[in-house]
Amino acid sequence: MHELKNFNDQLFKNVISNPTEQELRNLAKPMEKTTEFNSASYVTEVRNRSAKNTYIVDEIEVGVDQKEISQEDADKILQKVLEYVKDKDVIRVDRQMGMGDKFSYNCRLYISKEYARIAYMWNNTLQPSSNPENPDLLSIYIPEWPERIMIAYPETGLTLILGSDYFGEAKKSFLRMAMYKVKEEGGLGFHAGSKLLRVYDKNHELKDVGFIMFGLSGTGKTTLTIHDHGLTGEEKSIVRQDDVIFMDENGYCVGTETGFFIKTEGLNPEQQGVLYKAATTDRAILENVKVYDDGKVDFDDVSLTSNGRGIILRSEVPNTDDTIDLEKANKIIFITRRNDIVPPVVKLNPDQALEAFMLGESIETSAGDPTKAGQSKRCVGTNPFIMGPEIEEGLRLKEILQNNPD
Repeated sequence: MHELKNFNDQLFKNVISNPTEQELRNLAKPMEKTTEFNSASYVTEVRNRSAKNTYIVDEIEVGVDQKEISQEDADKILQKVLEYVKDKDVIRVDRQMGMGDKFSYNCRLYISKEYARIAYMWNNTLQPSSNPENPDLLSIYIPEWPERIMIAYPETGLTLILGSDYFGEAKKSFLRMAMYKVKEEGGLGFHAGSKLLRVYDKNHELKDVGFIMFGLSGTGKTTLTIHDHGLTGEEKSIVRQDDVIFMDENGYCVGTETGFFIKTEGLNPEQQGVLYKAATTDRAILENVKVYDDGKVDFDDVSLTSNGRGIILRSEVPNTDDTIDLEKANKIIFITRRNDIVPPVVKLNPDQALEAFMLGESIETSAGDPTKAGQSKRCVGTNPFIMGPEIEEGLRLKEILQNNPD
Protein backbone atom coordinates (compact mmCIF):
# COMPACT_ATOMS: atom_id res chain seq x y z
CA MET A 1 0.00 0.00 0.00
CA HIS A 2 2.73 2.47 0.94
CA GLU A 3 4.80 2.24 -2.25
CA LEU A 4 4.79 5.55 -4.08
CA LYS A 5 3.83 3.89 -7.38
CA ASN A 6 0.44 3.14 -5.79
CA PHE A 7 -0.26 6.87 -5.40
CA ASN A 8 -1.03 7.85 -8.97
CA ASP A 9 -3.54 9.71 -11.13
CA GLN A 10 -6.04 6.83 -10.88
CA LEU A 11 -6.84 7.83 -7.28
CA PHE A 12 -8.49 11.08 -8.34
CA LYS A 13 -11.61 12.01 -10.28
CA ASN A 14 -9.67 14.26 -12.65
CA VAL A 15 -6.01 15.31 -12.85
CA ILE A 16 -4.61 18.43 -14.52
CA SER A 17 -1.10 17.15 -15.16
CA ASN A 18 1.88 19.51 -15.21
CA PRO A 19 0.35 22.74 -16.48
CA THR A 20 2.82 25.44 -17.51
CA GLU A 21 3.77 28.32 -15.22
CA GLN A 22 1.33 30.61 -17.06
CA GLU A 23 -1.44 28.00 -16.98
CA LEU A 24 -0.98 27.64 -13.24
CA ARG A 25 -1.27 31.40 -12.79
CA ASN A 26 -4.42 31.38 -14.94
CA LEU A 27 -5.90 28.58 -12.82
CA ALA A 28 -5.17 30.66 -9.71
CA LYS A 29 -6.67 33.88 -11.15
CA PRO A 30 -9.82 33.78 -8.97
CA MET A 31 -7.60 34.16 -5.89
CA GLU A 32 -5.17 36.71 -7.37
CA LYS A 33 -4.84 40.39 -6.68
CA THR A 34 -2.48 41.72 -9.35
CA THR A 35 0.22 44.07 -8.09
CA GLU A 36 1.61 47.28 -9.59
CA PHE A 37 4.48 45.11 -10.88
CA ASN A 38 2.00 42.86 -12.74
CA SER A 39 2.88 40.02 -10.37
CA ALA A 40 0.42 37.80 -8.52
CA SER A 41 -0.42 38.26 -4.84
CA TYR A 42 -2.57 36.04 -2.66
CA VAL A 43 -3.99 36.07 0.86
CA THR A 44 -4.32 32.82 2.80
CA GLU A 45 -6.42 31.66 5.73
CA VAL A 46 -3.44 30.12 7.56
CA ARG A 47 -0.40 32.42 7.65
CA ASN A 48 2.41 30.38 9.15
CA ARG A 49 3.57 26.78 9.32
CA SER A 50 1.62 24.48 11.65
CA ALA A 51 4.53 22.83 13.48
CA LYS A 52 2.29 21.71 16.36
CA ASN A 53 0.12 19.78 13.89
CA THR A 54 2.98 17.96 12.13
CA TYR A 55 3.51 14.27 12.86
CA ILE A 56 6.04 11.63 11.83
CA VAL A 57 4.85 8.06 11.41
CA ASP A 58 6.54 5.72 13.90
CA GLU A 59 8.02 3.52 11.17
CA ILE A 60 11.30 5.14 12.29
CA GLU A 61 12.66 6.14 15.69
CA VAL A 62 11.35 9.64 16.27
CA GLY A 63 13.55 12.39 17.76
CA VAL A 64 13.08 14.23 21.06
CA ASP A 65 11.57 17.36 19.48
CA GLN A 66 9.33 15.51 17.03
CA LYS A 67 5.70 14.42 17.33
CA GLU A 68 4.95 10.85 16.36
CA ILE A 69 1.82 9.13 15.17
CA SER A 70 1.30 5.38 15.00
CA GLN A 71 1.19 3.88 11.54
CA GLU A 72 -2.25 2.52 12.37
CA ASP A 73 -3.65 5.97 13.16
CA ALA A 74 -1.88 7.55 10.18
CA ASP A 75 -3.26 4.89 7.84
CA LYS A 76 -6.81 5.56 9.08
CA ILE A 77 -6.48 9.20 8.06
CA LEU A 78 -4.82 8.19 4.79
CA GLN A 79 -7.76 5.92 3.95
CA LYS A 80 -10.22 8.77 4.57
CA VAL A 81 -8.14 11.02 2.29
CA LEU A 82 -8.05 8.41 -0.48
CA GLU A 83 -11.82 8.00 -0.21
CA TYR A 84 -12.33 11.78 -0.40
CA VAL A 85 -10.09 12.37 -3.41
CA LYS A 86 -12.02 9.89 -5.58
CA ASP A 87 -14.36 12.80 -6.30
CA LYS A 88 -11.71 15.53 -6.49
CA ASP A 89 -10.26 17.52 -9.36
CA VAL A 90 -6.59 17.99 -8.57
CA ILE A 91 -3.50 19.57 -10.09
CA ARG A 92 -0.39 17.43 -10.41
CA VAL A 93 3.01 19.13 -10.56
CA ASP A 94 6.27 17.20 -11.01
CA ARG A 95 9.51 19.05 -10.24
CA GLN A 96 13.12 18.17 -9.45
CA MET A 97 15.07 19.09 -6.34
CA GLY A 98 18.76 19.58 -7.03
CA MET A 99 20.57 20.16 -10.33
CA GLY A 100 22.99 17.23 -10.55
CA ASP A 101 22.90 13.49 -9.93
CA LYS A 102 23.98 13.58 -6.30
CA PHE A 103 21.20 14.06 -3.72
CA SER A 104 18.69 14.88 -6.46
CA TYR A 105 15.01 13.93 -6.09
CA ASN A 106 11.98 13.89 -8.35
CA CYS A 107 9.07 15.40 -6.44
CA ARG A 108 5.35 15.19 -7.15
CA LEU A 109 2.59 17.35 -5.66
CA TYR A 110 -1.13 16.60 -5.92
CA ILE A 111 -3.28 19.49 -4.71
CA SER A 112 -6.97 20.43 -4.85
CA LYS A 113 -7.63 22.35 -8.08
CA GLU A 114 -9.14 25.36 -6.30
CA TYR A 115 -5.79 25.94 -4.57
CA ALA A 116 -3.85 26.36 -7.81
CA ARG A 117 -1.96 29.30 -6.27
CA ILE A 118 0.00 26.88 -4.06
CA ALA A 119 0.88 24.73 -7.08
CA TYR A 120 1.96 27.89 -8.94
CA MET A 121 4.23 28.97 -6.08
CA TRP A 122 5.75 25.51 -5.59
CA ASN A 123 6.33 25.12 -9.34
CA ASN A 124 8.53 28.23 -9.21
CA THR A 125 10.80 26.94 -6.44
CA LEU A 126 12.13 23.89 -8.28
CA GLN A 127 13.18 22.93 -11.80
CA PRO A 128 11.53 20.55 -14.32
CA SER A 129 11.65 16.89 -13.32
CA SER A 130 14.08 14.62 -15.17
CA ASN A 131 11.89 11.58 -14.45
CA PRO A 132 8.32 12.74 -13.77
CA GLU A 133 6.77 9.27 -14.01
CA ASN A 134 8.88 7.92 -11.14
CA PRO A 135 8.70 10.33 -8.20
CA ASP A 136 11.04 9.83 -5.25
CA LEU A 137 8.93 12.04 -2.97
CA LEU A 138 5.20 12.73 -3.05
CA SER A 139 2.85 15.08 -1.19
CA ILE A 140 -0.95 14.99 -1.27
CA TYR A 141 -2.25 18.42 -0.26
CA ILE A 142 -5.92 18.94 0.66
CA PRO A 143 -6.18 22.47 2.14
CA GLU A 144 -9.95 22.24 2.64
CA TRP A 145 -9.69 19.18 4.93
CA PRO A 146 -11.68 19.78 8.17
CA GLU A 147 -8.77 18.88 10.48
CA ARG A 148 -5.34 20.53 10.33
CA ILE A 149 -2.74 17.78 10.36
CA MET A 150 0.47 17.00 8.45
CA ILE A 151 1.69 13.40 8.38
CA ALA A 152 5.09 12.31 7.06
CA TYR A 153 5.87 8.69 6.16
CA PRO A 154 9.71 8.82 6.17
CA GLU A 155 10.37 5.37 4.73
CA THR A 156 7.82 5.84 1.96
CA GLY A 157 8.51 9.43 0.94
CA LEU A 158 4.82 10.32 1.28
CA THR A 159 3.45 13.40 3.08
CA LEU A 160 -0.19 14.27 3.72
CA ILE A 161 -0.86 18.02 4.13
CA LEU A 162 -4.37 18.58 5.43
CA GLY A 163 -6.37 21.57 6.60
CA SER A 164 -3.90 24.41 5.91
CA ASP A 165 -3.59 26.65 2.85
CA TYR A 166 -0.14 28.04 3.76
CA PHE A 167 2.35 27.52 0.93
CA GLY A 168 5.25 26.76 3.30
CA GLU A 169 3.68 23.38 4.11
CA ALA A 170 4.13 22.25 0.50
CA LYS A 171 7.69 23.54 0.26
CA LYS A 172 8.86 22.05 3.55
CA SER A 173 7.10 18.70 3.03
CA PHE A 174 9.56 17.88 0.24
CA LEU A 175 12.62 19.43 1.87
CA ARG A 176 11.92 17.59 5.15
CA MET A 177 11.59 14.29 3.32
CA ALA A 178 14.69 14.89 1.18
CA MET A 179 16.82 15.70 4.23
CA TYR A 180 15.86 12.32 5.69
CA LYS A 181 16.75 10.56 2.41
CA VAL A 182 20.14 12.34 2.30
CA LYS A 183 20.88 11.20 5.86
CA GLU A 184 20.06 7.62 4.82
CA GLU A 185 22.52 8.00 1.93
CA GLY A 186 25.38 9.09 4.19
CA GLY A 187 25.06 12.87 3.88
CA LEU A 188 23.40 15.55 5.97
CA GLY A 189 20.55 17.91 5.20
CA PHE A 190 20.91 21.37 6.72
CA HIS A 191 18.43 24.20 7.18
CA ALA A 192 21.05 26.60 5.88
CA GLY A 193 21.94 28.97 3.08
CA SER A 194 25.15 28.82 1.05
CA LYS A 195 27.29 31.32 -0.82
CA LEU A 196 30.75 31.89 -2.22
CA LEU A 197 32.87 34.92 -1.42
CA ARG A 198 35.64 35.64 -3.91
CA VAL A 199 38.00 37.84 -1.91
CA TYR A 200 41.66 38.79 -1.56
CA ASP A 201 43.51 37.04 1.28
CA LYS A 202 46.24 38.63 3.42
CA ASN A 203 48.78 37.89 0.65
CA HIS A 204 46.54 39.73 -1.83
CA GLU A 205 45.71 36.53 -3.68
CA LEU A 206 42.14 36.08 -4.92
CA LYS A 207 40.51 33.13 -3.13
CA ASP A 208 37.09 31.48 -3.23
CA VAL A 209 35.70 30.90 0.27
CA GLY A 210 32.52 28.84 0.69
CA PHE A 211 30.08 29.78 3.45
CA ILE A 212 27.01 28.05 4.84
CA MET A 213 24.69 29.79 7.29
CA PHE A 214 22.37 27.95 9.68
CA GLY A 215 19.27 29.80 10.87
CA LEU A 216 15.62 29.39 11.77
CA SER A 217 13.08 30.79 9.29
CA GLY A 218 12.85 34.54 9.75
CA THR A 219 16.22 35.08 11.47
CA GLY A 220 18.06 36.51 8.45
CA LYS A 221 19.33 33.47 6.57
CA THR A 222 18.13 34.61 3.14
CA THR A 223 19.11 38.25 3.74
CA LEU A 224 22.68 37.27 4.68
CA THR A 225 22.93 34.69 1.90
CA ILE A 226 21.89 37.12 -0.81
CA HIS A 227 23.78 40.17 0.54
CA ASP A 228 26.58 41.44 -1.72
CA HIS A 229 28.64 42.85 1.19
CA GLY A 230 29.54 45.86 -0.95
CA LEU A 231 32.24 43.89 -2.76
CA THR A 232 33.43 45.43 -6.03
CA GLY A 233 35.87 44.73 -8.82
CA GLU A 234 37.30 41.22 -8.80
CA GLU A 235 35.92 40.64 -5.32
CA LYS A 236 32.33 39.43 -5.32
CA SER A 237 29.60 37.52 -3.50
CA ILE A 238 27.98 34.63 -5.41
CA VAL A 239 24.69 33.23 -4.11
CA ARG A 240 24.22 29.47 -4.17
CA GLN A 241 21.21 28.46 -2.02
CA ASP A 242 19.04 30.22 0.54
CA ASP A 243 17.17 27.60 2.60
CA VAL A 244 18.25 23.93 2.56
CA ILE A 245 21.48 22.28 1.46
CA PHE A 246 22.74 18.69 1.44
CA MET A 247 26.33 18.17 2.57
CA ASP A 248 28.41 15.10 1.78
CA GLU A 249 31.26 13.67 3.83
CA ASN A 250 33.79 16.01 2.17
CA GLY A 251 31.92 19.26 2.82
CA TYR A 252 30.49 19.52 -0.72
CA CYS A 253 27.09 21.23 -0.48
CA VAL A 254 24.34 20.32 -2.94
CA GLY A 255 21.71 23.01 -3.53
CA THR A 256 18.00 22.20 -3.62
CA GLU A 257 15.85 24.98 -5.09
CA THR A 258 15.84 27.50 -7.93
CA GLY A 259 13.29 29.79 -6.31
CA PHE A 260 13.65 31.52 -2.94
CA PHE A 261 10.89 31.92 -0.32
CA ILE A 262 11.68 35.27 1.28
CA LYS A 263 10.22 37.22 4.18
CA THR A 264 8.96 40.58 2.92
CA GLU A 265 8.33 42.54 6.12
CA GLY A 266 9.98 45.95 5.79
CA LEU A 267 11.55 45.07 2.44
CA ASN A 268 13.08 48.22 0.94
CA PRO A 269 15.56 49.11 -1.83
CA GLU A 270 17.97 50.91 0.53
CA GLN A 271 18.73 48.05 2.94
CA GLN A 272 17.84 44.99 0.86
CA GLY A 273 18.31 46.20 -2.69
CA VAL A 274 19.01 42.77 -4.20
CA LEU A 275 15.93 41.17 -2.61
CA TYR A 276 13.71 44.18 -3.31
CA LYS A 277 14.58 44.17 -6.99
CA ALA A 278 13.78 40.45 -7.34
CA ALA A 279 10.53 40.81 -5.35
CA THR A 280 9.24 43.57 -7.62
CA THR A 281 9.42 41.73 -10.97
CA ASP A 282 6.36 40.37 -12.75
CA ARG A 283 7.38 36.75 -12.00
CA ALA A 284 7.59 37.23 -8.24
CA ILE A 285 4.65 35.82 -6.25
CA LEU A 286 3.55 37.51 -3.02
CA GLU A 287 1.71 35.81 -0.16
CA ASN A 288 0.01 37.73 2.69
CA VAL A 289 1.61 41.02 1.68
CA LYS A 290 -0.55 44.17 1.82
CA VAL A 291 -1.63 45.06 -1.71
CA TYR A 292 -4.15 47.90 -2.16
CA ASP A 293 -7.00 47.82 -4.64
CA ASP A 294 -4.95 49.82 -7.16
CA GLY A 295 -2.14 47.21 -6.96
CA LYS A 296 0.16 49.29 -4.78
CA VAL A 297 2.37 47.03 -2.64
CA ASP A 298 3.16 48.04 0.96
CA PHE A 299 5.90 45.87 2.46
CA ASP A 300 5.77 47.90 5.70
CA ASP A 301 2.12 47.13 6.41
CA VAL A 302 1.94 43.96 8.54
CA SER A 303 -1.80 44.11 9.24
CA LEU A 304 -2.30 40.77 7.46
CA THR A 305 0.64 39.13 9.25
CA SER A 306 4.25 39.84 10.16
CA ASN A 307 5.06 36.70 8.15
CA GLY A 308 4.45 38.17 4.69
CA ARG A 309 6.27 36.14 2.05
CA GLY A 310 7.40 36.16 -1.55
CA ILE A 311 8.61 33.64 -4.08
CA ILE A 312 11.43 35.09 -6.14
CA LEU A 313 13.28 33.33 -8.94
CA ARG A 314 16.94 32.70 -8.28
CA SER A 315 17.61 33.81 -11.85
CA GLU A 316 16.28 37.27 -10.92
CA VAL A 317 18.94 37.67 -8.21
CA PRO A 318 21.92 39.43 -9.85
CA ASN A 319 24.75 37.82 -7.84
CA THR A 320 23.94 34.24 -8.86
CA ASP A 321 25.52 31.99 -11.48
CA ASP A 322 24.64 28.73 -13.21
CA THR A 323 24.95 26.37 -10.22
CA ILE A 324 23.24 26.00 -6.84
CA ASP A 325 26.00 23.72 -5.50
CA LEU A 326 28.95 24.80 -3.35
CA GLU A 327 32.23 22.94 -3.92
CA LYS A 328 33.28 23.28 -0.30
CA ALA A 329 31.95 24.78 2.92
CA ASN A 330 35.06 26.48 4.31
CA LYS A 331 33.19 28.54 6.93
CA ILE A 332 30.08 27.59 8.88
CA ILE A 333 28.00 30.26 10.59
CA PHE A 334 25.23 29.79 13.18
CA ILE A 335 22.74 32.67 13.11
CA THR A 336 21.47 32.75 16.70
CA ARG A 337 19.93 36.22 17.07
CA ARG A 338 20.76 35.67 20.75
CA ASN A 339 23.15 38.55 21.45
CA ASP A 340 22.38 38.22 25.17
CA ILE A 341 24.15 34.87 25.57
CA VAL A 342 26.87 34.48 22.93
CA PRO A 343 29.55 36.78 21.49
CA PRO A 344 28.77 38.28 18.06
CA VAL A 345 31.60 36.26 16.52
CA VAL A 346 33.37 33.29 18.11
CA LYS A 347 35.47 30.59 16.46
CA LEU A 348 34.49 27.02 17.37
CA ASN A 349 36.38 23.73 17.28
CA PRO A 350 34.50 20.54 16.17
CA ASP A 351 33.39 19.69 19.75
CA GLN A 352 32.07 23.20 20.31
CA ALA A 353 30.41 23.15 16.90
CA LEU A 354 28.58 19.96 17.90
CA GLU A 355 27.38 21.69 21.09
CA ALA A 356 26.26 24.80 19.18
CA PHE A 357 24.44 22.60 16.65
CA MET A 358 22.66 20.58 19.33
CA LEU A 359 21.70 23.60 21.44
CA GLY A 360 20.42 25.48 18.39
CA GLU A 361 20.17 28.78 20.26
CA SER A 362 17.87 31.17 18.42
CA ILE A 363 14.65 33.14 18.72
CA GLU A 364 11.11 32.31 17.70
CA THR A 365 9.85 34.24 14.66
CA SER A 366 6.51 34.86 13.00
CA ALA A 367 7.38 32.10 10.51
CA GLY A 368 7.13 29.50 13.27
CA ASP A 369 4.83 30.73 16.05
CA PRO A 370 3.73 34.40 15.75
CA THR A 371 2.40 34.37 19.34
CA LYS A 372 5.97 33.79 20.61
CA ALA A 373 7.94 35.87 18.09
CA GLY A 374 11.09 37.33 19.65
CA GLN A 375 11.22 34.85 22.53
CA SER A 376 14.28 32.68 23.05
CA LYS A 377 14.12 29.25 21.47
CA ARG A 378 16.30 26.18 21.12
CA CYS A 379 16.03 24.05 17.99
CA VAL A 380 18.66 21.42 17.10
CA GLY A 381 20.56 22.58 14.03
CA THR A 382 18.08 25.49 13.77
CA ASN A 383 16.21 22.86 11.77
CA PRO A 384 12.62 22.09 12.81
CA PHE A 385 12.37 19.62 9.91
CA ILE A 386 14.65 16.86 11.23
CA MET A 387 13.19 13.34 11.19
CA GLY A 388 14.81 10.75 13.44
CA PRO A 389 17.16 11.10 16.45
CA GLU A 390 18.67 14.60 16.43
CA ILE A 391 21.98 13.45 17.93
CA GLU A 392 22.72 11.41 14.77
CA GLU A 393 22.92 14.66 12.82
CA GLY A 394 25.13 16.46 15.33
CA LEU A 395 27.60 13.59 15.52
CA ARG A 396 27.78 13.34 11.73
CA LEU A 397 28.49 17.08 11.49
CA LYS A 398 31.30 16.71 14.04
CA GLU A 399 32.72 13.79 12.05
CA ILE A 400 32.69 15.84 8.81
CA LEU A 401 34.42 18.76 10.57
CA GLN A 402 37.11 16.49 12.06
CA ASN A 403 37.77 14.82 8.70
CA ASN A 404 37.90 18.16 6.85
CA PRO A 405 40.14 20.61 8.77
CA ASP A 406 39.75 23.06 5.86
